[in-house]
Amino acid sequence: MARPDDEEGAAVAPGHPLAKGYLPLPRGAPAGKESVEPQNGPKAGTFPVNGAPRDSLAAASGVLGGPQTPLAAEEETQARLLPAGAGAETPGAESTPLPRTALSPRRFVVLLIFSLYSLVNAFQWIQYSIISNVFGGFYGVTLLHIDWLSMVYMVAYVPLIFPATWLLDTRGLRLTALLGSGLNCLGAWIKCGSVQQHLFWVTMLGQCLCSVAQVFILGLPSRIASVWFGPKEVSTACATAVLGNQLGTAVGFLLPPVLVPNTQNDTNLLAYNISTMFYGTSAVATLLFILTAIAFKEKPRYPPSQAQAALQDSPPEEYSYKKSIRNLFKNIPFVLLLITYGIMTGAFYSVSTLLNQMILTYYEGEEVNAGRIGLTLVVAGMVGSILCGLWLDYTKTYKQTTLIVYILSFIGMVIFTFTLDLGYIIIVFVTGGVLGFFMTGYLPLGFEFAVEITYPESEGTSSGLLNASAQIFGILFTLAQGKLTSDYGPKAGNIFLCVWMFIGIILTALIKSDLRRHNINIGITNVDVKAVPADSPTDQESKTVMLSKQSESAI
Repeated sequence: MARPDDEEGAAVAPGHPLAKGYLPLPRGAPAGKESVEPQNGPKAGTFPVNGAPRDSLAAASGVLGGPQTPLAAEEETQARLLPAGAGAETPGAESTPLPRTALSPRRFVVLLIFSLYSLVNAFQWIQYSIISNVFGGFYGVTLLHIDWLSMVYMVAYVPLIFPATWLLDTRGLRLTALLGSGLNCLGAWIKCGSVQQHLFWVTMLGQCLCSVAQVFILGLPSRIASVWFGPKEVSTACATAVLGNQLGTAVGFLLPPVLVPNTQNDTNLLAYNISTMFYGTSAVATLLFILTAIAFKEKPRYPPSQAQAALQDSPPEEYSYKKSIRNLFKNIPFVLLLITYGIMTGAFYSVSTLLNQMILTYYEGEEVNAGRIGLTLVVAGMVGSILCGLWLDYTKTYKQTTLIVYILSFIGMVIFTFTLDLGYIIIVFVTGGVLGFFMTGYLPLGFEFAVEITYPESEGTSSGLLNASAQIFGILFTLAQGKLTSDYGPKAGNIFLCVWMFIGIILTALIKSDLRRHNINIGITNVDVKAVPADSPTDQESKTVMLSKQSESAI
């Protein structure tokens, strides 16, 4: 039997009809002070409006005189969450039962399947770059051509993110997952037909399809976590979903140097090894596509939290994708996070793409160890991701954790930069692990922080925009760092990234922490509005009324 969750509160998204027992407030109100209380701000001087007919507040703006002042973006979001109705009580009271919430055992199956096909997609992203000299020699192309096999993932993401997030928001989670897994499988099979020296364009075609699949994959972790997991496990679930992609990168660093050793003096053997890697990838991708089609469901029977319950009650035809995008770009904390996430993740993409070239500059013939260093970097990051997810679920200290991890990532990058050329490869393993622990561990922090400060906007849209920013910065950083590495050496390219990461620290410190989703789940929704008393509909003197929704126990 499903276990009901124990969180309170409910919320609705802008553009969605309200959940039962909620009343929309007028967009305008007489001039005066309108504010949102702090999370734990004082409640003194407030009184609830009870006993009013359901339409009394809706008609208030027409009764009152004076100019109409629209609510600020943050105020509008929470103003839609106020309880109303004749004799209505605060949700959570005995007379108004909360929507039923429960945790479905299937959530672990959904999370596992997604993590595995995300793993295969990430593996295909990095499988060329970590042995770039081998593939460059086999196809007879320059290292820049091989770098583009990685950068095409970044290039494809930017123009396709908006249709992909629109599809996720309007057609749902299952269809998006099937597209991601299916395109990933198709791209892997096309690459199997490219194992001839003159067919570089075929392997590029297959990689392009895999890059399109990535658009339908990277935005799903926070959406899957929110739709399937309860408030006490949502950050850990998001970190686990991101971990699948990181594990794929780790496997991409480890296996290609082992499966495809540098045997360019024997072209036939090299072709056979490349073919073995491609066919093995295709078989795994096909199995995961079948499992996705069988086991991946749209959503559980019952929502896992009160915040999700309110969103699921809203008919999809009322949703406005354009309005959601506008709301996100009006949200200054989210815009700052968009830039800082792009800097951090773009730097990680650049380091991952150019790692082979950096290592071989100082440690010639160490292709296998270059892959192992990449593996160390990502595995350490996976540990960091899980620990950060658990920490967020326990403390809900989103901004503090994000800022600390950002600072430690910067320190790790500085240490990696100035120890790379010491001539001791064991030091590179250690510094790479430290860098990876914090830099890769940052990824789920950005997703979850974005969902908190943008609720009730779609998780897929906010995550998609974060990933688009990461791809743009990743392309720019890879090109710039690659040029600096070629002309002046790896140290110059790494210092370039250090400067940008320091800028990211400053911008992260400026982000205002507004934990909207967390507040709804614990029952805090406070908004100041202007209205006339319910017993004096003709009174022209405006009076300030604060509607306060107090936290109620649903146990």
